[in-house]
Amino acid sequence: MQEVKTMWRDVCKSIVPVPEEDLVKAWERLDNLTKPRRSLGRLEEIAARVAAIRGLPRPDTGKKEIFVFAGDHGVVEEGVSAYPQEVTGLMVRNFLGGGAAINVLGRWAGAKVNVVDVGVKEEIKDAGGLIKRNVRRASGNIAKGPAMSCEEAEKAIEVGVEMAEKAFLEGAGMIATGEMGIGNTTPAAAIFAALLPAAPKDVTGKGTGVEGEALMRKIEVVKKALRVNKACLSDPLSVLSCLGGLEIAAITGLCLGGASRRLVVVVDGFISGAGALVAMRLCSEVKDYLFFSHLSQEAGHKVFYQREAIKPILDLDMRLGEGTGAALALQIIEAAVRVFNEMATFASVGITPQ
Repeated sequence: MQEVKTMWRDVCKSIVPVPEEDLVKAWERLDNLTKPRRSLGRLEEIAARVAAIRGLPRPDTGKKEIFVFAGDHGVVEEGVSAYPQEVTGLMVRNFLGGGAAINVLGRWAGAKVNVVDVGVKEEIKDAGGLIKRNVRRASGNIAKGPAMSCEEAEKAIEVGVEMAEKAFLEGAGMIATGEMGIGNTTPAAAIFAALLPAAPKDVTGKGTGVEGEALMRKIEVVKKALRVNKACLSDPLSVLSCLGGLEIAAITGLCLGGASRRLVVVVDGFISGAGALVAMRLCSEVKDYLFFSHLSQEAGHKVFYQREAIKPILDLDMRLGEGTGAALALQIIEAAVRVFNEMATFASVGITPQ
């Protein structure tokens, strides 16, 4: 039985950069496959990274698991969402019933969809299949004070680490982030503004569909959150606890836990990106293990990618969240690995390239 790792600080210490020599070996194989050199473009980049992450001559992607972390947000009372807070609990039930977009796309990808209550306001009873790890019943209103204490943020991070460990022990080679939480584009925007850093207007978008005056109010709420919590925005953990959400913290932990076990970690959209950014600020080496699934329609997502020199896999004008983009990207990554593992080399078919 493998030793279970859950303490996030210890997990951070165990994360090492992906070995450069493994990446070189992966490219040597790719350049000797029966095709013009680098003719499969991004697929080859993806395959090389996966091979180096997994540290195997023929990487096995193993099982695929998606973790949808759910949490509520006190900032909803500021009118930042087009939907009421009760929708979070209703959508959690929808996930458990298999009727949401992530369920459909997860099934198609052959991935197990795990639903984790880390911060839902409502206690969801009689919910078969729900992983109950609630740290607190919704975050505080970031426009009035901290979202949570540092201790609560750490507990939520460790929920994510625990889920990565669970997937590893179940034989997963690829894990993906997902989330559900009405109002969560507001704390995500605040995190991006604080950690990139960036102007609130450049990273705050429509979310569930707010426009016009409602969008301007949302931008002002992000500005107010930064102002009200200014004294405690001294480090990444403090930024997360003051501005974030419990599901965002759990995503941070999933990224860290996956990297510590040399798993391929697929990061979904805008909100998941905020959790990944916190992980990258806590431990820069984690970035080697992250694949970003798609470019969201949320304004701040492009800013994030530009600042961090990241190339997302897909651009499909998506902005749903849940892990939907990650579910699609899992299949692209698996296709890249199949090319790496199954194509013939020039030598094996008797061709001598010029």
